[in-house]
Amino acid sequence: MAKKITMRQAITDALWEEMERDENVFMLGEEIGVWGGTYAVTKGFYDHFGEKRVRDTPIAESAIIGAAIGAALTGLRPIAEIMTVNFAFSAMDHIVNEAAKFHYMFGGQMRLPMVIRTPGGGGRQLGATHSQTPDAIFAHFPGLKVVAPGTPADAKGLLRAAIRSDNPILFIEHATLYQTRGEVPEGDYIVPIGKSDIKREGKDVTLVTYSKMLETSMKAVDILEKEGIDVEVVDLRSLRPLDMGPVLDSVRKTNRAVIVEEGWMSFGVGAEVSARIYEEGFDYMDAPVKRVAQKEVPLPYNQALEQMAIPQVDDVVRAVKEVL
Repeated sequence: MAKKITMRQAITDALWEEMERDENVFMLGEEIGVWGGTYAVTKGFYDHFGEKRVRDTPIAESAIIGAAIGAALTGLRPIAEIMTVNFAFSAMDHIVNEAAKFHYMFGGQMRLPMVIRTPGGGGRQLGATHSQTPDAIFAHFPGLKVVAPGTPADAKGLLRAAIRSDNPILFIEHATLYQTRGEVPEGDYIVPIGKSDIKREGKDVTLVTYSKMLETSMKAVDILEKEGIDVEVVDLRSLRPLDMGPVLDSVRKTNRAVIVEEGWMSFGVGAEVSARIYEEGFDYMDAPVKRVAQKEVPLPYNQALEQMAIPQVDDVVRAVKEVL
């Protein structure tokens, strides 16, 4: 059985069910109790679970992540909410020099079962410092897992997996996807972290994407289908670990690849994926890999300029046609 719900509801359900299932799971973050967080994902949690398990914090990202690390080291399972992924830079030392490295530095004697939930991405006119897509920066560091779902079903299944994991996980929720609706299975299901997924089968071109750009890409694929172009869509879902198996299998079939990401092209997710394609699937390529990404500027506040900077459906359609 499945029900059609928003991504916000899918995330809320995953959090609620995991809090009910395991008393060691608790949440901390700015305004998550009284207001339910910036996007009301945890609204009602404080009244049900109480102040010990739903902890409002000061506006201090470094303190939030530092407290979560300490709690995780004692055996609790903290879910720390950062108001936007841009603010995670304020806690960078805790995230990449502690959470990502403690297991290794102490010979596996320490576990860090913690999740950092945070919205990211542009499209809401929040300005250059509140609309970034720095996913690739965090995915650079071994020891930290980075997850970025593009559908409600994946969001719920991946978040459940993240909360039950014994590893530190950055869970990035695109700010414009909260109202996206989709079929979500009922019951206790898990989506494995580090497993890419074929969202649409095709034979002409492989399109690799994730998060918000999955929605954009699927709209482009619908247009291309009407023109007789059959596109296979691979959703990465996780950036670390990065599952290249489905991507390479698809490229061996289509012999062409387009990578769509919202972040900047330079040193980005697309750069990593295209390098892997060339290293492991070069002999199958009949055209150069094409990348679609955000314009190389800080994201403008002006709505028209912001949309010009973010990859649009027409950009994806054009890129697919260029590799044929």
